[in-house]
Amino acid sequence: MGRKFFGTDGIRGRANAGILTPEIAMRVGQAAGRHFLRGDYKHRVVIGKDTRLSGYMMETALVAGFTSVGMDVIMTGPLPTPAIALLAREMRADLGVMISASHNPFADNGIKLFGPDGFKLSDKDEETIERMMGENQPLAQGDKIGRARRIEDARGRYIHAIKQSLPDTIRLDGLKIVVDCAHGAAYTVAPSAIWELGAQVIAMGVAPNGLNINDGVGSTSLEAISARVVEEGADIGIALDGDADRLIVIDEKGRAVDGDQIMALIGSRLAANGTLKGGGVVATVMSNLGLERFLGDAGLELIRAKVGDRYVLEKMRGGGYNVGGEQSGHMILLDHTTTGDGCVAALQVLAALVQSGKPASELLHLFDPVPQILKNVTYEGGDPLDNAQVKSAIAEGEETLKGHGRLVIRKSGTEPKIRVMAEGDDAAEVERVVDDICAAVKAAAS
Repeated sequence: MGRKFFGTDGIRGRANAGILTPEIAMRVGQAAGRHFLRGDYKHRVVIGKDTRLSGYMMETALVAGFTSVGMDVIMTGPLPTPAIALLAREMRADLGVMISASHNPFADNGIKLFGPDGFKLSDKDEETIERMMGENQPLAQGDKIGRARRIEDARGRYIHAIKQSLPDTIRLDGLKIVVDCAHGAAYTVAPSAIWELGAQVIAMGVAPNGLNINDGVGSTSLEAISARVVEEGADIGIALDGDADRLIVIDEKGRAVDGDQIMALIGSRLAANGTLKGGGVVATVMSNLGLERFLGDAGLELIRAKVGDRYVLEKMRGGGYNVGGEQSGHMILLDHTTTGDGCVAALQVLAALVQSGKPASELLHLFDPVPQILKNVTYEGGDPLDNAQVKSAIAEGEETLKGHGRLVIRKSGTEPKIRVMAEGDDAAEVERVVDDICAAVKAAAS
């Protein structure tokens, strides 16, 4: 069935407009609540949020929806997305809900749902909830209406959990670390956890006002943290996004290190100590060919999934892998988390920095990425990928890159755009292939 609300990562859009109004949030609460009312016991849901102004509105609407069908609500206030996944499991909740639009600007918001096991809901569960949103749900009566309360120890629980992802022998004493929290959900927990492990922390992006999340800071705006790392003479920089499920690292020279290099580091280190499961790492079709070659040279495999951390996770769980992620910085380490966790991944990188004794610039640049170009073409109506000229251009590009490059053409899951990515050893050839296909798509879309 076609989806009106749920995309590749829950529901996301402009807050108070379109598919993300308080009315729709309440219907999500009612439908999801009814769907998870299973068994004769008092049900509960954990709700967290990032720091967007609209979070108050969405939280209130969701609370109304859940309590109206008889589910108790526990509110945590601003916390990273992976913290809500953790608390849903640890507090024996039936459901976890995160109100966030991740790395999007403040005017957007979203709703992410986690099951009682801490994993994101399956497509089947989301489709059922979406169908139920169009139906009138039976409301709880009298003493069956749910209660709502806030808990004060949620941050402490999460800080303790992520610190436990490191061996007791690992300390960060002597390290100077810039931590950029994007004025988002990790603005207290990330600097606190790293400081408690002994590091000198220079925190930035830790003054949220409801409007400044991801604004010139965080993992999608790296100029500020890159400059700060160099200015402070820091050993490394940690850049999180608005809900802290994504990590980009900055080395001591101010250079950005993306998710591919982080996966190469973590995967190869676990392989060396015998704890990498499945004999490889799961990434997406967008990860660089350089990563695939690096892992291959180490006797490891790169398993590719569709774009989206949920699809990476599906491959990981299905194949028994414990390391996966995306070039954009989502890192899923199943030995410690059930979803992407920028803080846990950051601690793994910092532990490697301590144990290796190498500077970040050496430790975190394990392979040279091959030239990669990604361009987007906007279209309206129809499907340009069905056009004969577009198919011909794609076939010609695939033949050009055969044996020494890759071509990935896909539709955006959130916008009316065709994404054209190519990579290969010859930069000029890669650019020519991308431009030729984009021109064909534009012609077909006009």
